[in-house]
Amino acid sequence: MIPVILSGGSGSRLWPLSRKQFPKQFLALTGEHTLFQQTLERLVFEGMDAPIVVCNKDHRFIVNEQLATRKLECQRILMEPFGRNTAPAVALTAMMLVNEGRDELMLVLPADHVIDDQKALQRALALATVAAERGEMVLFGVPATRPETGYGYIKSTADSLLPEGVSRVQQFVEKPDEKRAVEFVKSGGYFWNSGMFLFRASRFLEELKKHDPDIYDTCVLTLERSEQDADTVSFDEATFACCPDNSIDYAVMEKTQRACVVPLSAGWSDVGCWASLWAVNDKDVHGNVSKGDVVIQDSRNCMIHGNGKLVSVIGLDNIVVVETKDAMMIAHKDKVQGVKQMVNTLNDQGRTETQNHCEVYRPWGSYDSVDMGGRFQVKHISVKPGACLSLQMHHHRAEHWIVVSGTAEVTCDENVFLLTENQSTYIPIASVHRLRNPGKIPLEIIEVQSGSYLGEDDIERFEDIYGRSTPVERGVSVKTIAQ
Repeated sequence: MIPVILSGGSGSRLWPLSRKQFPKQFLALTGEHTLFQQTLERLVFEGMDAPIVVCNKDHRFIVNEQLATRKLECQRILMEPFGRNTAPAVALTAMMLVNEGRDELMLVLPADHVIDDQKALQRALALATVAAERGEMVLFGVPATRPETGYGYIKSTADSLLPEGVSRVQQFVEKPDEKRAVEFVKSGGYFWNSGMFLFRASRFLEELKKHDPDIYDTCVLTLERSEQDADTVSFDEATFACCPDNSIDYAVMEKTQRACVVPLSAGWSDVGCWASLWAVNDKDVHGNVSKGDVVIQDSRNCMIHGNGKLVSVIGLDNIVVVETKDAMMIAHKDKVQGVKQMVNTLNDQGRTETQNHCEVYRPWGSYDSVDMGGRFQVKHISVKPGACLSLQMHHHRAEHWIVVSGTAEVTCDENVFLLTENQSTYIPIASVHRLRNPGKIPLEIIEVQSGSYLGEDDIERFEDIYGRSTPVERGVSVKTIAQ
């Protein structure tokens, strides 16, 4: 059995903590480790192969970093240039496995869910395996115990041809209103759709080809044109752009006659909104969940998340307050599904707060925006030992670097030199430059940018050890540009 971890999406309902370039699966929301790390760790047991991770290409280095931090294994990382929902991601994974002669059971899991009961999960997997080995397509259904309007539902019916404890999918139901959700819970036989699946690779491809041939055919071409090496696959962007955007549910599971349900009673949550996150976290005697420097007075059933500043609340009931360096979100807990619409509104306004945090992670380390004005920006840059930034040039800004701690190897045009603590240097506009940490401790510097344009897209890369280089066009060499 091969776990296929789907690590796409932006988790916009958990904004402002979750953002496009650092979404919720990479955040430690329910414990010491991130949701992504928790997902992989619960799959380390006998009979389970190392996982395949499908992620956005921009998240590749975050995935590698979080794997390395917990010493987790991953047999392959498949990188999407952009999201096309779950059906294409799973189709490309299945095709890759079948092409390699590995027609195995695929356990498809989102990277951002919570499951509290490990033994219950393994029992459900054992039952699902029996069904999947018979050619069934298993969906793990969470018994609907309360009228939840944020989940899709599945109605099931008995089928004597299925193993005991497994039922046939009768109907998929979209997220209902409150009245219908209450009826579903009262009537019984309904499950929440967990978005977790088990099927053989060839069975999924057979059903996909039958029910959504456009996705199937486009994925065949995409895989043929993709770049592959030992442990990564980069999907061909031009071909993948032609692929329909569709989920496993719509493309296959709602159309196939082989869909069945295995109950999963394991403390599952998709942590899909702030109310869900409140529900799965420990609470004080008044039902409040707090994180960070938070002081609560005369308040009940609140979710208060601080991220640096002191956050004090008085006299609140069922309110969510989330503070970050550059944004604050306040909502009634019953209205948190509207956070996604707020993010869409901010995107329409061109706001960058939905894309990145003030602290932005890169494969070489991170940078944190400290201050910004009309023609200047101040950043705190941290470079990991042995890491280096790309050899690059800016057309509209100059930079001043001050070393706070560690040792910096600086390349500026034809010059290469070392800087140590309390030393500084100046990088003129249009100079070809690079920053490297040759030491064994993190390099911390303060960078002051000044110029007419300070956007992150004012960069031309010439060399990059992380494969992010921008080709130098027009036949001009780096030396020529430097001069």
